[in-house]
Parts: sequence; C-alpha cells; structure tokens
Amino acid sequence: MDTPISNRLLADLDTDGIALLPDFLSDDQLMGMRGAFDSRLQHMRWNNVDGYEKTERHRRMVEDVLALDQGFVDAALHPGLKEVLRVYLGDAYELVEAKGWESVPTRRDFHGWHGDAWYDQGKVEHIPREVKLGIYLTDVNSGFLQYVKGSHRKQHPRSVRNEELKSIPPSSVIDVRGRAGSGFLFDTSGTHRQSVPILERRYAVFFNYHDPRVPLQREDVDNYRYHPLVLNAAFLGCLSEEDRRILGFGNKRNYTRNFVRHSRHSGFQKVFQQTFDTKLLLDNLRDRVRDRLAWFRRHYTKGGKPALTGS
Repeated sequence: MDTPISNRLLADLDTDGIALLPDFLSDDQLMGMRGAFDSRLQHMRWNNVDGYEKTERHRRMVEDVLALDQGFVDAALHPGLKEVLRVYLGDAYELVEAKGWESVPTRRDFHGWHGDAWYDQGKVEHIPREVKLGIYLTDVNSGFLQYVKGSHRKQHPRSVRNEELKSIPPSSVIDVRGRAGSGFLFDTSGTHRQSVPILERRYAVFFNYHDPRVPLQREDVDNYRYHPLVLNAAFLGCLSEEDRRILGFGNKRNYTRNFVRHSRHSGFQKVFQQTFDTKLLLDNLRDRVRDRLAWFRRHYTKGGKPALTGS
C-alpha cells in the first residue's frame, strides 16, 4: 500500500468506520495461510491433538494464528497497514489478539448487530479507538460482514436491536463480500454483524489492534482475553524494533501469572477424562497380554509345536 492508498484508507476509516482491502494477500500467502488454518479444523483441540475450539454451535474458533504460518505474521505487520494504524490509533497501539473462525452454514441469526465491547466503561469516559483487520481465507458471498457506515465513535459499544436500525437506509450498510485473500479494516465501535443466512462455510481471520494501556472490561480480564500473543520463533527472524513493539515484546501489562481458565463443562470433562483413563488402562492391558503371548510362543513352541524340554 503506497501513500495515496494509505490516505484513502484513513479517509474511509474516519468517515465510514470501515475501509476495504481487495487482493490484500498474495496467492502464495493465501495458500500457506489457508492450508495452515484448514489443518486446525480437522479435529477439536484436546489432550495432545491441536485443533479448533468450540464455544457455540455455528462457529469453530482457531486461536493463536500467528503461530501457524509466516503469512499471518506478514499480514499483521504489513508496512502500509502499520502506517494507517499509527495515524488512526496513535503510536502506542499493539496487536492484542489474532484468531479466526470457520462459520458453518445456518439460517439462524446467532451473531446480531453490535459494537465490540472491550474496555472498562466505568473507568473510561471517552470511546477508545480499536481497529480490526479482517481477512477472508475463502470466497465469501454469504455470511459476510455488514457494517453501518458512520456509526463508529457515536456511543459506547453494545448490542443493538434490529428495531433500532429500521430507519437506516440500505445504502448506509456496507456488505463486505469478497474473494479469498481480500481484507478490510473497521473501527469496532461501529455497528456491525455477520450477515445471515450463511450458505457455505466461511474462513475468516481477525487481527485486533488497540492501545493496551486502556483498562479492559471485567469479563475479558476474567477470561484472560487480550493475553500476550502466542508466537512461533521460526516466523520472527526479520522483525524491526517497531514490529517487536506492535507484537508486545516485553509488555506484561495484561499477563496473568498462573492463570487457570474456569470451565463451564467441568462435569462433562470429568466423565470424558475418566472414560479416556479407562481406555488407556485397557490399551495397556491389551499390550501386556500381547507381549506375554509373544514371550510364550518364543519359549514354549518351535515350528508350531510344543518345544521339548528336560533330560
């Protein structure tokens, strides 16, 4: 992105709250990122199996995408993108979250209109700026982002009822359809949603940028959201000093020592763990019986007949 394009993106962000980035990824970037993302969607994460997490019916969440492929890191630190974010968010901004979702086909409106709540509204009177970079890893013609132009920085982020938008003309809503590899920037205080119906599975990744000095809302502190990024050393060989700052190197502000996530499914997990322990016990017993039979065959048979012993 050269300077004229950066100026356009800044103008769109200021005016509409959203700016489009068609063909944001190169073909090679897209191929690597799509393959790495798809590999995490083969299984749900458990025990020693990497995979997706699931907290709701219609989406599968892939955490910590910066550790999956070089393309994710390069996209998050794109030089033109950094220029735009530095002007819009200020010099202290950081990348505070990097994850994505597979949305599965559904006609249910499970993710209604809203602005993204993240800061402590009891401690912060103004509306802090936060920007997300969204990237589609699949072609998206349904289940796309919808954004109400000019709705950003008007109110503290909250859920918005459909009735509140009845007076909004259709021309004020941007439908962010796009090919795989396209991206978009948006101010998260603006009113937006994932549209319905979702007719085909959608892969989308979101990078979240804001000033980490802003106090977080209690819910995100309790759930350890916006924790220090999980990174892969193999992808960090060419970082500038600014890149290291953006990735939060050395920043322990939102680090929680010995954090233990509260489980909403502890009873189910206990049953599953006991079942899995029983399976491991049976596997061990089977292996012992197999080894004992092998030992017996070696010592007491010869050519399929009992071995002769004695004087």
